[in-house]
Amino acid sequence: MKNLSIINEFVLLGLSSDPQIQTMLFVLFLVIYFLTLMGNLMMLLVIRADSRLHTPMYFFLGHLSFLDACYSSVTVPKMLQDFLSQKKTISVWGCITQSFFFILSGGTEGCLLSAMAYDRYAAICHPLLYTVVMNRPLFIAMVSAAWGMGFLNSLVNNLCIHSLQFCGPNIIPHFSCELPSLFALSCTDPTANIILLAGSAAFLGLVTLLLILFSYSKIMFAIQSISSSVGQGKVFSTCSSHLTMVLLFYGTALFRYISPSSGSVLEQVVSIQYSVITSLMNPLIYSLKNQEVKAALQRMLRQQISVSG
Repeated sequence: MKNLSIINEFVLLGLSSDPQIQTMLFVLFLVIYFLTLMGNLMMLLVIRADSRLHTPMYFFLGHLSFLDACYSSVTVPKMLQDFLSQKKTISVWGCITQSFFFILSGGTEGCLLSAMAYDRYAAICHPLLYTVVMNRPLFIAMVSAAWGMGFLNSLVNNLCIHSLQFCGPNIIPHFSCELPSLFALSCTDPTANIILLAGSAAFLGLVTLLLILFSYSKIMFAIQSISSSVGQGKVFSTCSSHLTMVLLFYGTALFRYISPSSGSVLEQVVSIQYSVITSLMNPLIYSLKNQEVKAALQRMLRQQISVSG
């Protein structure tokens, strides 16, 4: 850690320097964070409480909900603190730690979305073989691999930042610590780190995205064999909403981590999309619109009312 001891802290400029705008942003992101935690924790509770939801699909959704709650918690609490603080600093260790968990969460989410897409492909395209194909050892291995890939990707990129020296300036034109922003502040040549980050992001992102697109393309072809137009519309609506969220997540994340950092407002907007908005929308898109989840939630609420009554 001796290479990073030249400066002790970074300054996060955040989304705005106007106190009135900061107050409005504090309220906005506090509400978003509260809804994100409530939505994802509710999903975890419902899946755990209802035995009817102890299936591979909801096993994946449970991990996605836990991951989204963590993903949002990596950056939003610090952002909220900075909205109300005059001193918007973060220690060097704190910055690297935040970056580690940020990349861990993002990489794991990409891998998990890929596993979920394959699960839907198996369920819709091979319904008679689904329980054989998607057996317990397989879906546990897929989730473990998602977490493992996310961890290794984050570990490698964040360990390599120790080869850089930061001697000033220490101002980050962003609301959180992300590696592209740190590279711009390095006093030593960060080219190798930039290539490593862009290469790992492109490899992990494009491989998992291609798997997702392959799975959903197969699903779209399978929809054509559904005789009911209502059934076709329902499956198409579900798949299109899933794909929309996937493409927004991947498009903004790949833009941020493959393109050179410029400190622009656009970079902060795309960061908000993949790190804050995605975690807010995923419970609604993947779970709370689901009739099985709604029924399980209603059963849980009725049970709680009867117990309290």
